[in-house]
Amino acid sequence: MSGKDDATRIKGLRTPDSLKMPLATKRHRKNRGMPPPATFDIETLPGSSNLTALEAAAVIRRTPGALEQWRRDPNHPLKWRYVDGRPLYRVDAVREYLAKCDKTTRTPQQHNAHADGRGARP
Repeated sequence: MSGKDDATRIKGLRTPDSLKMPLATKRHRKNRGMPPPATFDIETLPGSSNLTALEAAAVIRRTPGALEQWRRDPNHPLKWRYVDGRPLYRVDAVREYLAKCDKTTRTPQQHNAHADGRGARP
């Protein structure tokens, strides 16, 4: 057979429905985006309560992937512990982290050579 006949025969066997991937073979992917704001007030929870990674991410307004990267650094200021293989964050640790962030937040500085608003001299 010639190459043209093979291509026609193969093309003829395909239908639009066969191009769709069955749902069972689709790979489930995690939602890596920013979670919605927390539906609870962290100040009303007891300090010994535990938050999941998704709840902690919602409180501090970061992605769960950011928390995952922070857990790779043992010296990161946000502390966690593993319970049954899952990371949990104590409410008092999240409060401490947020308090440290508030203290270290600085006002943005101007990006020119002189802080008084003048441009840099040539």
